[in-house]
Amino acid sequence: MGHVPPDSGVSIDGRPVPVDSGGAFLLGFGRDAAPAAILEIRRGVTIEAHPLVIARRDWPVQRIEGLPRDKAEPDPVAVARIKTEADLLRALRAKVSGEALFLTGLSRPATGIVSGVFGSQRVYNGNAGAPHSGLDIAAAKGEPVRAAADGVVVLAAPDLFLTGQTVMIDHGLGLMSSYAHLSRLDVAPGRKVGRGEVIGAIGATGLATGAHLHWGMSWLEVRIDPASALDLLGESGSSLIPTKQKAQKE
Repeated sequence: MGHVPPDSGVSIDGRPVPVDSGGAFLLGFGRDAAPAAILEIRRGVTIEAHPLVIARRDWPVQRIEGLPRDKAEPDPVAVARIKTEADLLRALRAKVSGEALFLTGLSRPATGIVSGVFGSQRVYNGNAGAPHSGLDIAAAKGEPVRAAADGVVVLAAPDLFLTGQTVMIDHGLGLMSSYAHLSRLDVAPGRKVGRGEVIGAIGATGLATGAHLHWGMSWLEVRIDPASALDLLGESGSSLIPTKQKAQKE
C-alpha cells in the first residue's frame, strides 16, 4: 500500500492503479506473480519509476479425500454452471469503487483453527485441482462470520456450486473479500457493513467436507493471500490513514 499526492497517477507494469481522493492506493500480487514489476507514479509530465522485487514462496500440497464424486468430478452441466458463476464473480471484481474504505483496518472474520492456507495445491480424491485461493478457518456450524473490513456487500448468493452460500464485500480501490460455505446469509447486496459486523454463519455448503469458512481476498482480478493482507492492513486501521486525512475525518 502507498500514498501519493492526490493529483498523481499510478500504474504497475503499464496498467492503471486505482487511487482514492486522498492519494491512497493498493497493489496486489498473486500466487504465481512474476519476480519483478515496475511501479510508475506520474505528476504532470514527470514520471517516477520504482522497480519492485516480488519474493518467491514455497506452496504446500493439501490432499482432500472423501468428497462426493459429483463435486470432485463435475459433469458437463455442472462445469457449465461453474463457468457461469465464475463469470459473474469476475464481473463483480471488475467494478472498482473509488473510496478506500479499508483504511479503518482489517481483522480476521471468524474464530477457529486455520485448516487451509492460501496457495496450497489442492488434490481432490487423488485428482490435482486449482491452487487454494483463500484461507480456511474451521469452526462449528452456526458460529458467526464477520466482515473483515468496512465495505459494501456486492454479492449474497444462496447456492453457488463450489462455494455454496457466499458473500462478497467491496472495500474500495479494487480490494474485495469473500466468505464461502456459509450456513446462513445475514446481509443483502447494497448493504453497507462495518468491520466486525456479522454477515453470516459458518457452514459446509458447496464444495466442503466439513464446517469452515473459506475467506478470500482479491485486488482487481488478482487473488491475494488474506494472511498477507491482514499483516499489511492490520487491526489498528487508523494508523493507515495519512495525518492530513485523519484530521479531516476527526
